Amino acid sequence: MVHQQRSEARLSPSSDTEDMVMKLAPRLAYFAGVARTEHVTRAAQEMQVPQSTLSRAMVRLEQDLGVDLFARRGRTVSLTPAGRTFLTSVDRALAEIEKAADAVRADADAATGKVAFGFLHTMGAETVPGLIHAFRADHPRVRFSLVQNYGEAMIERLRAGELDLCLTSPVPDAPDLVARRLDEQKLRLVVPADHRLAARRRVRLVEAADETFVTLEPGYGLRRITDDLCKEAGFRPKVAFEGEEAETLRGLVAAGLGVALLPPPAVARPGVVELTVTSPRAAREIGVAWLDGHPDTPPVAAFKKFLLSRRGNLLPT
Repeated sequence: MVHQQRSEARLSPSSDTEDMVMKLAPRLAYFAGVARTEHVTRAAQEMQVPQSTLSRAMVRLEQDLGVDLFARRGRTVSLTPAGRTFLTSVDRALAEIEKAADAVRADADAATGKVAFGFLHTMGAETVPGLIHAFRADHPRVRFSLVQNYGEAMIERLRAGELDLCLTSPVPDAPDLVARRLDEQKLRLVVPADHRLAARRRVRLVEAADETFVTLEPGYGLRRITDDLCKEAGFRPKVAFEGEEAETLRGLVAAGLGVALLPPPAVARPGVVELTVTSPRAAREIGVAWLDGHPDTPPVAAFKKFLLSRRGNLLPT
């Protein structure tokens, strides 16, 4: 059969891609079924749809494309050259859809699904590994996609749907989020080992008013807490270095480049002394947050329940 350009109403070249997809997508599986069997009746039986529905769908598909996809001989059909070209791409598209469906079903599986979990850098060395180890005692095959970042960046990824849950500080207060306080972590004034305050165990923060501070960059929750605590103590910190990771700041302190307000380290670092701050009360709240109204898959729901059960016992002692 000689290929002919159809004269029926069709999508114009200027039609939006979205309009084209909406018109064609529902008929692609029907097309692949008819192309595979080369018989409308048999394809209708295999796909469990009325034959009339299938026939109309093929006619509309050809009308929308503006080309003949089939050469017809009664209820037996064969692909035209255009039909064979179209089938190659349709098979590839349907395979990708099937692959995507398998992936999202796998991620939602109660036993083997995936949790996208974000947390602060300072939680990564000890807290999060311990939490996941404890959780997997009862859920050994649940998978995790782990993201370390600072608080504001994690909240952005939460809102973008890239994270299911995040451990962050300060605990966010926003109408589109649900947040629950889980624990509190004391902050210490970290000074070089040869510092004038190093022989002390406790210190008032105002005693460091004349010191040079090393801090995290603006936008980090711990930086905001540091600035607020210094303000409460009656001074504005003189910041010499800004970084992105707490242990880097400890290294700067050990090198004698300043002092810092930091949470306890996972492993004690030589060259620094960590002092308890008695005034003002130096601590940060740690909480878990998720997107309000966002449905949980079974593995996410299970891990959320686990985290909430650790309220007051989240951090290693």
